[in-house]
Amino acid sequence: MELDPKRLLVLHALADGGGLAAAARALGHTRSAVSQQLARLERQVGLPLVDRTGSRLELTADGRLLAASGERIHRELAAAARRLSVAGGRVAGPVSIGASSWVIVRIAIPTLRLLADRYPDIEPRIVETGLRDGLRQLRLGELDVLIVSDDRETAVPLPPSVKARVLVEDAYHLVVPDGWPAPDGAAGLSGRPWISAPVHSARGRAFARFAATHGIVPSAEHLAAHPSAVRTLLTAGLGAALLPAYFAARLTDARVTEVPVSGLFVSRLLYRTGPAGAAPAAEATVTALCEAGRNVAERDAADGVPREAVIRPLRDPGGDGRPSR
Repeated sequence: MELDPKRLLVLHALADGGGLAAAARALGHTRSAVSQQLARLERQVGLPLVDRTGSRLELTADGRLLAASGERIHRELAAAARRLSVAGGRVAGPVSIGASSWVIVRIAIPTLRLLADRYPDIEPRIVETGLRDGLRQLRLGELDVLIVSDDRETAVPLPPSVKARVLVEDAYHLVVPDGWPAPDGAAGLSGRPWISAPVHSARGRAFARFAATHGIVPSAEHLAAHPSAVRTLLTAGLGAALLPAYFAARLTDARVTEVPVSGLFVSRLLYRTGPAGAAPAAEATVTALCEAGRNVAERDAADGVPREAVIRPLRDPGGDGRPSR
């Protein structure tokens, strides 16, 4: 019997991750593809390899035996990739990563751990920066990778020799402090205070569009860029706000309204490239950032944190129409 090594790798990923979702993430496949590969391997060997009667998949004794072979294949492939990278000098060197403080808190450390495990010769450097300064640093070559929050409808154009991937796409929600009455509509909030953001930011641009559409003139417009500042102002009852749904769902002293808001919030990974493509170290860093972002989203879901953000492959607003990978 000639076993397909790719299917043994699937079995190893199932054993290592403890379920279809984790295995699919590790392999870069969909849950459906992993399930199909598992079914084909079971048909080939004529034996059940997982126990499906419980609340989670568990490998049978035969499954564990084959998973051990898959683990050895995985180790050999990883070792070969490391030897090639060392011999060719391709995946090594410094990489500067620009990000906001919020992104650093959420995914920077998991990303650095992934890089240290897979590419020990990469030397990552984290730089806290905002959108405008980050784009300038990227253009000047001071940054290799930049994570930005953007508004899809008014997305920042890509600088020359820069490509992008979309990490997250999310809806906007209109949020009001707990003590406020529920608004009948957007126009009813004209003449009330608002918590917006700097005009060049994603939330600032989204609010400008929303205000223009509904004729809203705030009595006061507070500007807050960091989520903790927005939360503090909302808790104090100092204004309404437009927020990405994933952040709005975490608020405990504010209420998400039913007022519809147009547009989408996106998180984009921008990275420098050239005629031969992106530098391997930068490409590896972008891949690690995407994986860390997906891991955070899945951990939130497992912990019961509501999350509406879309994390499937998405088209970048400044790209060529093809989904980000």
